[in-house]
Formats: sequence, structure tokens, C-alpha cells
Amino acid sequence: MIRGISFEIPNEYGSYLAGILKPVDVAAYNWYVGGEEAYFIEDGELGRPLFPDEVIGMEGETLKQTIEKNEYYVIFTNLKAFPRNKEIIDIQTFEDFIISECSLVILVVDCVYVTVYSKDPETIQRLYNNSLKMGFSEVNFITDENDFRTRLSVW
Repeated sequence: MIRGISFEIPNEYGSYLAGILKPVDVAAYNWYVGGEEAYFIEDGELGRPLFPDEVIGMEGETLKQTIEKNEYYVIFTNLKAFPRNKEIIDIQTFEDFIISECSLVILVVDCVYVTVYSKDPETIQRLYNNSLKMGFSEVNFITDENDFRTRLSVW
């Protein structure tokens, strides 16, 4: 079974979360935001935290505006999409993800390593095609056989 995709983004600032999520209607979901380590770029330097705290239930439109209208540098990020009006929790394992209401998981580790999980095969394919189109490197499907993660966390 295909679980998601993995790829690498450039180790530089930009609007990479917006690019990664281009095939997804970000505004249609409420989001768990782990509040890890990402910063706005202000006057060419790292500025305020992009996500200063853990947010359980960030409105999708707010997240969309934040990631599309700004430049930022992502070091560690943990985003999880939930349908509106569903309970939002921090999913810890793939098994928990499967039985939860969570629709999509985006993890960025060490600035460049991105992992995206989805329950919908069509969404996975769109994300895969988009990653290639965006010029990201090392784009691969994650399957039951090659998934090395034991936790859906960036720590």
C-alpha cells in the first residue's frame, strides 16, 4: 500500500510549504500545527517564528495566507489536516493516522527532508506529480515496505 511521498526541498528560504501543498485545498481543513521551528524572513534574515506555539485547530484560510503570502525558513515543521468540525489531535503513529479523522500529514525535518502522508491515493499522486513539477529532489513513494518512520513527528 502506498502511504505517501518523501522528497527533499532546497535548504533556503522561500514559500516551500505553499509549493508542497499546491494540490491541496488548504483552506478546506482545520490544522494541527506543531509549533516546531520555522521563521519568517524579515529584512533578509531569520525573524519571528512562523508558528510561535502549538496550535490545535488553525483555520485553513489562516494557514493558507501565512504560507502563501510570506517568505520563511523551515527547519522543523509538523502539520496535520483535519476536516472541519472533527476533533483535532496530534497523531503520533501511522496506525493512529489510519484510524483517525486526520486527512494529511506534512513533516519537514532538518530543513530539507519532507514526508507527506495521505489516506487518499489520488491526493498522493497529485502531491507526487507536483513535487516533480516543483523540481524537488529524491521524490519517492512511501509504502508499507519502505516506511522507516515509527512516529509521525519531527523530533
